[in-house]
Amino acid sequence: MASSTIYEATCSAPVNIAVIKYWGKRDTSLILPTNDSLSVTLDQDHLRSVTTARADPSFSSPPERLWLNGVEEEIKSQGRMRTCIDEMRKLRKGLEDKDDKLPKLSTYGLRICSENNFPTAAGLASSASGFAALIYTLASLYELQPAVSTSHLSRIARQGSGSACRSLFGGFVAWQGGETTDGSDSLAVEVAPQEHWSELQALICVVSDAKKGTPSTAGMQRTVATSPLLQHRIREVVPARMKDISQAIKARDFNRFAEITMADSNNFHATCLDTSPPIFYMNDVSRAIVQLVEEVNRASEEAGKGKIVAYTYDAGPNAVLYAPKENVSLVLGLIRHYFPNADFDDTFNLLSSGANASHRGANQPASPLPTQEQGLPAGFNSAVIPVHEAGAVRRLIHTQVGDGPRLLARGGADDEVGLLNAEGEPKRLQRSKRA
Repeated sequence: MASSTIYEATCSAPVNIAVIKYWGKRDTSLILPTNDSLSVTLDQDHLRSVTTARADPSFSSPPERLWLNGVEEEIKSQGRMRTCIDEMRKLRKGLEDKDDKLPKLSTYGLRICSENNFPTAAGLASSASGFAALIYTLASLYELQPAVSTSHLSRIARQGSGSACRSLFGGFVAWQGGETTDGSDSLAVEVAPQEHWSELQALICVVSDAKKGTPSTAGMQRTVATSPLLQHRIREVVPARMKDISQAIKARDFNRFAEITMADSNNFHATCLDTSPPIFYMNDVSRAIVQLVEEVNRASEEAGKGKIVAYTYDAGPNAVLYAPKENVSLVLGLIRHYFPNADFDDTFNLLSSGANASHRGANQPASPLPTQEQGLPAGFNSAVIPVHEAGAVRRLIHTQVGDGPRLLARGGADDEVGLLNAEGEPKRLQRSKRA
């Protein structure tokens, strides 16, 4: 029989996209990186993971169950999920040992359900958002804060997915790689909050939502083992860029931010190419977007203005384009011209029609090229890339700098946002069940 009191929490956590990339581990079990990294947290009103966790003494066989997007996942005895759950239980037990009036939630079984609203395993940091949501939800369930700091929680999230530590903060976040062998100094810290540079926005160009041919973990191990360029990146490139981009963020200097962001993306992918055998995460469409961005920036700077937009690519073909709010309409117009037929939900009402809907059609022609009146620099070479076939960019997601994890609800199966029903199973029917 279930406990009369329902111990449950539902939280959300955002995606973060690194502008100084983490690639390579000095310890694969603790997920200790070979270099520091820095990211921008994106608005979770557009991209997020939501997790519900419930603790109950009746959940005894098995003691934990987990569902991801409606599919039950195995919690492996030596896996990252097990590590995270065990570490969070230890923190709760520490509180219970100090206060015998607290319910012994650390001894209760768990039911955990998580959902996200973006493609998994496609280079959009789904694991980072997912593990951050898990850790923040368990911290809320176990009432760990303020006794346990967010940076302390980030050490645990890091052991689930390295970049998850950065999704525990909003705004601009540094992951300090650390030097100790136990990982105690490998954690995330806030560089600047969301409101510091809230006018910075992002346009994500989803080129492919298929699973990557080379998973990130395997790719990192290969690069660490075989790339001389990675060693130069670790020793020389990243330390200088971490300092420089932090200063650019604090000064809200988009020109410098863009320059460093694009250079670091290129350097990261160069180390992938320097791997033996080489790893190809970007494709022809990815490279065409790079050419387009470089051309519009060149023309703008020759006209005596600053950079308009910056690109960055994680371990996948999808472009994340950062731009000040006043430039986003122009950037969107360029992408829709050269890459027609992409799904686009116009949540910010950027299109002239003002339609807040998905724009796609089998015979949809390319959108008109933006004009100089719309901000296109006079010296822009419109032949820099061809207009691509319809659907080369499958989806466009317009978002902005966002906040950190949110507590959405405490309570039980009858709240509107919780993902578990009265029996502790997903409210949404499972699509399938993995053996």
